[in-house]
Amino acid sequence: MKEQTMGERIAALRKERGLTQRELAEQMHVTDKAVSKWERNLACPDIHSLSHLADILSVSVEDLLKAAAKQATPSSRQQIFHLVFKAIPLAMGVAVVVTSLLGQLDPTSAICMLGLGMICLGLLQLQKS
Repeated sequence: MKEQTMGERIAALRKERGLTQRELAEQMHVTDKAVSKWERNLACPDIHSLSHLADILSVSVEDLLKAAAKQATPSSRQQIFHLVFKAIPLAMGVAVVVTSLLGQLDPTSAICMLGLGMICLGLLQLQKS
């Protein structure tokens, strides 16, 4: 039997209790979008609300946390991708500022460098969704 991630565990327990995402969200005082993100492993419940969530789902906090501990960590490739695509916009911004202050940058090059940084930020956002 496949081990469940925290999101899969929350979804299964919610369904066992006959709750919709909206009903669970109302009891947790969060949005149904937050519950959806939990169940898709895009976010985790706030540490302060785990006890309340465990009570609603009739499980222990430890049961929820065990599932969280089993969640797969991002691969090295994904970690490098995120690191590079976060670093490039910063590097481009710093380069534009420094070379502008030194009077060594023309406007066309500045726009190209900043555009490259914006493309990297866009790729990061696309990868997250």
